[in-house]
Amino acid sequence: MSTVLTQLPAIGAAFQGGYFAGVICDTDMRHAVIVAPKASGESSGVWTPSYADTKGARSFSYGLANTDAMAEAGSELAKWARSQRIGDLADWYIPARDELELLYRNLKPTTAKSYPRCGDNPSSVPVGYPYDEDMHVQTSAEAFRHGGAEALADVWYWSSTQFSRDGAWTQNFYFGGQYYNCKSDEARCRLVRRFTIE
Repeated sequence: MSTVLTQLPAIGAAFQGGYFAGVICDTDMRHAVIVAPKASGESSGVWTPSYADTKGARSFSYGLANTDAMAEAGSELAKWARSQRIGDLADWYIPARDELELLYRNLKPTTAKSYPRCGDNPSSVPVGYPYDEDMHVQTSAEAFRHGGAEALADVWYWSSTQFSRDGAWTQNFYFGGQYYNCKSDEARCRLVRRFTIE
């Protein structure tokens, strides 16, 4: 499916089985990122049960391949993600690091100041530069604001991007910190899907 960029809805609007979260560029193609509804597309768990290298889970901009690699490595969280059928669609996955940052940048639930020097996102459209405490504000999408039905919790969320043998990238949805957590730690995840746009 292909959609023209000017036909995309407002950030946070219901769209394509979930809610429109923004645009990511991957392999010179632009993709609309859709975040899943909270009730059916959010869970928590460990990234993988072991600290072995998860080959194929290093993309910063495409979480589907990462999530499949995680599932193959024994991740119950990734297996859960790939088994979900939401809005009659079955292509949901754990977002890659830059896809997850796009969710924070556009759907930030809180009014807290964003952590300076985090937030670089060369894959987002437009390109995301590190946060400063004046540039980042709470999302205008009411359902995604703190206390809203679709709001991301103000905690750490997993990306599907491996950082090292024992760690994977995470994003904090309170103040925007980007760091890695041990793969055996527990954190939240919110599923996304995407499709190519012109």
